[in-house]
Amino acid sequence: MDVYHGVAVPDPYRWLEDLDSPQTRQWVEAQNALTLPFLAALPERAGFAERLSALWNHERYDVPEKVGDRYFFGRNDGLQNQSVLYVQQGKAAPRVLLDPNTLSSDGTVALAQIKPSHDGRWLLYSTATAGSDWNEFRIRDVNTGADQAEVLTRIKFSDAQWTQDNAGFFYSRYPALEKADATSNQAVFDGLANQKIYYHRLGRPQAEDKLVFEWPAEPKWFVGGELTPDGRYLFITLRPGSGDECRLYVLDLQDAKAPRFDAPVVKLVDDFDHAWQVIGRNERDVFLKTNLDAPKNRIIALDLDKPDLSSARVIVPESQDTLISAKQAGGRIAVLSLHDAASRLATWSYDGQHIADIKLPGLGAISETLHGDANDDELQIGYQSCNQPLTPYRVSLKTASATPLHSVKLAFDPKQYVTEQVFYDSLDGTRVPMFISYKKGLQRNGKAQAFLHGYGGFNIPKTPAFDASALAWMEKGGVFAVANLRGGGEYGEPWHRAGTRERKQNVFDDFAAAARYLVDRHYTEYPRIAIWGRSNGGLLVGASVNQRPQLWGAAVATVGVMDMLRFHTFTVGYAWTGDYGSSDEADAFTYLRRYSPLHTTQAGMHYPPTLVTTGDHDDRVHPAHSYKYTAALQAAQGGDAPVLIRIDTRAGHGAGKPVAKIIEEEADKLAFMWHYTSALPTPKAPRP
Repeated sequence: MDVYHGVAVPDPYRWLEDLDSPQTRQWVEAQNALTLPFLAALPERAGFAERLSALWNHERYDVPEKVGDRYFFGRNDGLQNQSVLYVQQGKAAPRVLLDPNTLSSDGTVALAQIKPSHDGRWLLYSTATAGSDWNEFRIRDVNTGADQAEVLTRIKFSDAQWTQDNAGFFYSRYPALEKADATSNQAVFDGLANQKIYYHRLGRPQAEDKLVFEWPAEPKWFVGGELTPDGRYLFITLRPGSGDECRLYVLDLQDAKAPRFDAPVVKLVDDFDHAWQVIGRNERDVFLKTNLDAPKNRIIALDLDKPDLSSARVIVPESQDTLISAKQAGGRIAVLSLHDAASRLATWSYDGQHIADIKLPGLGAISETLHGDANDDELQIGYQSCNQPLTPYRVSLKTASATPLHSVKLAFDPKQYVTEQVFYDSLDGTRVPMFISYKKGLQRNGKAQAFLHGYGGFNIPKTPAFDASALAWMEKGGVFAVANLRGGGEYGEPWHRAGTRERKQNVFDDFAAAARYLVDRHYTEYPRIAIWGRSNGGLLVGASVNQRPQLWGAAVATVGVMDMLRFHTFTVGYAWTGDYGSSDEADAFTYLRRYSPLHTTQAGMHYPPTLVTTGDHDDRVHPAHSYKYTAALQAAQGGDAPVLIRIDTRAGHGAGKPVAKIIEEEADKLAFMWHYTSALPTPKAPRP
């Protein structure tokens, strides 16, 4: 029993937080023994698995990283567990530089990031094991394919920035744990404290890395660094949480070709009132993306010789569209924005003049990270839509045109699918956008099975992206809908704030209103709606199941945040209090308890068929969230519908998951949702 601000709150499943206890291990084994045979026996499962394998089995390319005349890119021939990293110089044939499939027998070691040096001679690459957010850094000689001796560890949530002399790079890391095996749960689920910026010089052991910056007064803050493209200045960010709001400091390295670290760190912004991101620099100014006086973001130019924000010049003004990211390339600034959640790309001059809009293939989404060089007229982007997988494009900044880098043969005809954007009113009258996709010829008679997805948090927009599972659903005559809920980043900071803290209920209401729109417009009817969400979207599903169980034919919650009173006590959960609040605060405790999925199950309620999924190595959203919620929902279920949990082994929050595991999990999810939204006889629900 816990007591929050004088209120006693039972926590009968607290024991499931101890992942190493024999009781928890036994519970996990028993749940999987119940769930996996049940899912395997669903009549739709084999068909979905076969079709997903076909849809995944096509050549895929990642967006390339160009350095000089060398391109670094990932390629997958279709069903490889991990994409293989290639390098191509000029017009020569691409050659394999690194095959992560050789790093483990089960495909669970993945490439997390790559960073070539400025001369293209060295490749810094990071690997993640079993889906964990923890990374190891290694450096490979691009010419010989041999790795340097050093291996850098204790790295999480860190970028890497090469200095212009190609002799080393900046990165952030956490202190080593004493007496802990790096693969143990103690290490994987470490609570995180005292992240610091270091400089690593090639060929030296990690123990000799130079400490560049730390902030011991606040050990839970995230500390990161980013170099200006010319390598002269290291911008240092301090963040108390996962949001973009940060303090912004700068270290003058004095000479980019022979950097020094003895200059004082200058504080440009010393509060957390606004978001800041370094975009680039010319001879006089540094370009910064910010929401200062611009809720939908803008780009300003700041003279570092006179770093007074009040005298900064506006380069890209705030507009009706939401500015998402930008890249200095080809002597101009490429700007990615969202217009009603769909991507737009434009170029601007350094003196604040709009140059051109880049024509895109259609209603789709560009990956947030734009690839390019400050002095190169070529930009590399990734574009996708509901009927087009992620496709790398080369953008000519001179002609403002985008051309696909590769032609891909697909196992379906994209022209047979339609995506429309609609707008609906939420419960309080707020206008909310939604993308609805389906196969041509759909009859709007209310009988189609609907797959409704949402997220609604952390300023993250849901854009019209490709999803093989959604396509498999649509091929069978279903409707796929993505609601752009409040809390996301579709319309800037006001839209985000409207779905946070005491306003979080808006997100769940927006989701329910999306379902009502689909029913009112005769796409489907309530027994035929399946809902799915992951992470914060898993919270959305859990809250929706508890609050409106009668609406859903089936629900799947993936790696969801389910214990809203204790989330901040697990691993990196403390970083989410900006969006959620914390039960340590009396007012936040009140509203968190009101919607927390773990704490709002009701004994005897008839809940819909519910499948909870998680990974035993998820060190972002602790598996105990899913464990405890499942146990509570199973105990409360008063109807005959199944409440199951699928626990993947050697798997984490989702990044880097092997293709084979993705197909298995998605086949289970689709079979479960399709079966319980159809008119087929329902198999008897197993009981734990």
